[in-house]
Amino acid sequence: MAKTKNKSEDIKDNSEEIEIDEDVIEAAPDMEENEQTSDSEQPMADQPAAERDKYLRLAAEYDNFRKRSAKEREMIYTDARTDAISKLLPVYDNLERALKMECSDEAYYKGVEMIMTQLTDALKSMGVQEISALGEPFDPNLHNAVMKIEDPNLGENIVAEEYQKGFILGDRVIRFSTVVVAN
Repeated sequence: MAKTKNKSEDIKDNSEEIEIDEDVIEAAPDMEENEQTSDSEQPMADQPAAERDKYLRLAAEYDNFRKRSAKEREMIYTDARTDAISKLLPVYDNLERALKMECSDEAYYKGVEMIMTQLTDALKSMGVQEISALGEPFDPNLHNAVMKIEDPNLGENIVAEEYQKGFILGDRVIRFSTVVVAN
């Protein structure tokens, strides 16, 4: 009997070798309570279904979060593009006014014309389009009417004159066309 040790001595000797996971110990009483309540409330076969349901809900939440984050990033990108383009539009207006002025220096006029062409091409490459206004029916979603005139040659609510060009990026209006509406 000298070979057999007391069970408590055996446990003490082995306790140095065993690492105890504190999370498992803390969760163990909860598991016992869940097992006791689950026997009366839920059959064991329903537990995997409930866990699967929790997993599917969590996966759906994550998927929605990912889609919402991507949509927010796209909106921020579009807002930044719109803001940058709207800061270039006064330059476009000034170049357009310069081209309407008479100039005796042909080389100077040609240079301004080339700059205007380059800016127009850059705006088109970014997806910016001019809003057509002159001769079109008035659309409050695209045009800003500053005056109304009577003109028998034009129909009802037709744009008679355009003071400032409007621009659109995709389906978003960057700047409304400032127009005069007839009749």
